[in-house]
Amino acid sequence: MTWIFRQLFAIAVLPFAVAVIIPVWLARRNAIGLAPGHTLTQVAVQACGVALLGLGLLLFSASLRRFITESRGTLAPWDPPRHLVIAGVYRYVRNPMISGVLLVVIGEALLLLSWPHATWALIFFVINAIYIPLIEEPRLAERFGESYRDYCRHVPRLLPRWPPRQSHS
Repeated sequence: MTWIFRQLFAIAVLPFAVAVIIPVWLARRNAIGLAPGHTLTQVAVQACGVALLGLGLLLFSASLRRFITESRGTLAPWDPPRHLVIAGVYRYVRNPMISGVLLVVIGEALLLLSWPHATWALIFFVINAIYIPLIEEPRLAERFGESYRDYCRHVPRLLPRWPPRQSHS
């Protein structure tokens, strides 16, 4: 039971806060509501937002499922993975959860036609562009050694590669 609590707590504190709590706060603070666009361009932007939101949720869900079943840790830095996950969506991108959440946040900004939400997406990107290489990756390299460094040489950090890395697991 504590394993489930650890997973739910990590999800609530991190991606749920980033993709739900902060965007709802921004919408309320700036009186932004979901409304259909007034021009064809706005409708097209909103359609792109829906597509990115869906893609982000799919990417996040796929990575979370694989992470939970294979890593034996959580997505939180205070309860890190015990096993290196390099299969599934992790063959395309090293941080599919972050990429997925970023797509969700960008999708929300486009769907709402909201500059405050777009600014939040940029802030979230910058935070991770700094945190991942300076803190997360050195810790993972220390924990998993050469297998992680080899993985980093073949799989990009945030933008997926095609074709994916051939998995050996």
